[in-house]
Order: sequence, then structure tokens, then C-alpha cells
Amino acid sequence: MKLLVIGSGGREHAIAWRLAQNPRVQKVFVAPGNGGTARENGLENIAISEIGKLAEFALAEGIHLTVVGPEAPLAEGIVDVFQSKGLRIFGPTRACAQLESSKQFAKEFMTRHRIPTAAFATFEEARPAHAYVDERGAPIVVKADGLAAGKGVIVAGTKEEAHRAIEQILVERTMGTAGRRVVIEEFLEGEEASFIVLADGKHVLPLATSQDHKRLRDGDQGPNTGGMGAYSPAPVVTPELHARVVREVIQPVLTGMAEEGHRYVGFLYAGLMIDGAGNPRALEFNCRLGDPETQPILLRLRSDLFDMIEGAVEGKLDRLEADWDRRAALGVVIAAARYPDSPRKGDAITGLPAASEDLRVFHSGTALEDGSVVTSGGRVLCVTALGDSIKAAQRRAYEAVEGIRFEGMQYRRDIGFRATAAKP
Repeated sequence: MKLLVIGSGGREHAIAWRLAQNPRVQKVFVAPGNGGTARENGLENIAISEIGKLAEFALAEGIHLTVVGPEAPLAEGIVDVFQSKGLRIFGPTRACAQLESSKQFAKEFMTRHRIPTAAFATFEEARPAHAYVDERGAPIVVKADGLAAGKGVIVAGTKEEAHRAIEQILVERTMGTAGRRVVIEEFLEGEEASFIVLADGKHVLPLATSQDHKRLRDGDQGPNTGGMGAYSPAPVVTPELHARVVREVIQPVLTGMAEEGHRYVGFLYAGLMIDGAGNPRALEFNCRLGDPETQPILLRLRSDLFDMIEGAVEGKLDRLEADWDRRAALGVVIAAARYPDSPRKGDAITGLPAASEDLRVFHSGTALEDGSVVTSGGRVLCVTALGDSIKAAQRRAYEAVEGIRFEGMQYRRDIGFRATAAKP
């Protein structure tokens, strides 16, 4: 059978690589893919991005199943279009994808269905937003309502920073249509974790826990990014907390969507804040796998990803379990010069290590030019390794990072620091 993966990042490279391992899969097309998927056995890039043309391609090629990687096509209704043409596709409908495409919708949905989250207010005009910040004080969180590629959240340590964020989003329109309104939230203390499941409308199959690192520089300093690295599992998510998150955060999403007339099928990602007493609150929802969490999670996955996704499409997740490598995995993102503001493209990449049983480099912002790999986006690579502990996986990943070279490359040197603190 032939499959189609939509997207061009490291998440999609990892998804397509795992799907191609199923012996029944003849080929995995990736639209549009990147320099890594272009060189991966069993994968083929196709230069199509428009939803209608992707559906035409799937019909013409007899694609058995399509998996959607990024959030933008979900928000645009790609699942609705494919389903209207009788095509099998894994991902939430446009109505369900509002959980990610509108932070206002997500916060109001959480309030309606009693999902624990931060207090918030929404504004379309700057003046009342400024007044709210003055009233609430700092630290405080300012979010662009729409999709902003992981860069629409400003954690303001001072009121001045919050006021500046409001001006940038609502007045200067630095985030375009994503910033037509802002959601301003209370700042939550604690440790973050990423909790991702497959959902079939009624049942969920949790993936391994993970934690990512949003800030550009070591020690969680610098601007927010799409993610500079991740590791799995996340020790902060204990078995007891795991059960609470499913019961109090994840399952209410499926139940709430069903009550509002929508069947949630697809990946569901809850970004959590765990406070000092071990209580989880939802910071946000994503309607797809996280990037870079996907890379270490799928490196640890021993079950067949295609079978899991097909089980979700067919509403049979209650019959499935996921098997995981007992080892930890850790991924280090290498970003382009000038990321995240205006990443430079076209720099030649050298020193890419060969894939092995415990190491794999997933490509994000890369392209092939005359047979050579060059940078073509902000986050360029995710060097992902397995190890008997998070510390061991960290050591293996950074050994590989040290051999990679391109002009202006930047990466954090402390991925996994919370899990490895005071540990061997």
C-alpha cells in the first residue's frame, strides 16, 4: 500500500520513516518533504502543497491513508476535504482543530468542560489589554490568538515586557492575522511536560511522555522558539499523574467535542504545567504531534506506528497497546544562523553521521542542492539518540552534534538538564 504524509519538518521525517518500516507499506510520499526525506529509503517527496491538489494526488495514486503533520492544513480543513472525497486521513476536522488554531476557543472550551487551566482574558484592542496587565501585574503571559509557528507566546517577566508584546501583536501586527486578538493568562509556576495521545473519537492511546525546551539559549534564556530539543520519558509525569492527566485533561476533550457535535480523531497534544504539589494544568492544546518531541518519542516506539494510526481511524484504540524501548531518547535541535527572527538559508551542511541503532538525525529545514544538503529553514536538524538513561542519551546525541558543521549553526548545550540534574 502507499501512504501520504503532509509536511516538511523533522516531525514529518520521523513519522514517514516509522510508517515506511511496516512491511505492508510499499512507499510513503511526503508533501513537500525536505532534504532528509529525499534521501530516506522508502520515501519520496512530492512538490504539492495546495489541499485540493493533494486530494487529487491521493485519489490518482490510490493512497491508502494520509497522515497530517503540521497544524496549518488541519486549521484549513484538509481532513474535511479528504473525507468528502472518500479518502482515509488521520487528523482532526477543522472544527476540532480550533483547539489549536484559536487560543480563545481553546480557553473557552476548557472553561466549558472544566479542564484545569490558567485564568485568562481575551482582547482585540490594545487599551483594555494594557489596563488588564496593569491590574494583574507580572509575570504574565501574552499569546497571539492564532497560529504563529510556535512563536506566538510571550512570557513577560515585567509589565513593560507585557505592554510591549501587546503593542507588537495588536498595534504593529507583527504576527499578521494570528494576532487579531490576544489572550492574556496568569503565569503558572512549575515544570512543563508534553502529553500526547492518539484519539479515535472515544478512546485514547497515550504515547510516551516527553519534555521540550522552548527557549533559544541555555538555561531557558532568550526568545521562545518552535522548540530547541526534547527528551523522553519525562520523569515529572509519574504513573499517578499520568492517570490524572488522562482523566482530567485528555478524556474531557473527547467527551466535550462529542457533546458539541464533533468526533475528535487524530493526535492530541496537551502542553502541561505541573505545579509543586503535582497538580496538572493545561497550558495549551495542539492537534498534532509536537516538534521536536516526535523525534525522541518515535525513536523509542517499538510498536508499529501504521497499525496504531489505522486503529485510531477505525475506532479500535481500546484494543491496542503501545510498546516502548526501555531506553531514554533525547533530541538536540540545530538551528540556522539568525533563528528565530530571520533564519539564513543556503548554508552547506557537512559531517552528518550515518544512522545507527541508537542514533538518527531527522531533518527539518534542509534541502538538496546538486546532491548536497543545505539549510532551508529555521530549525535545521534534530540529532536524536537512545541511551540507558537520559544522561547517556544526552551524551550520545551531543557526540554526534559535535561532528556536524554549517555556517552560523546554533544549538543549546543543556537539553535534558532538568532530568539530569544531580544524576549520574
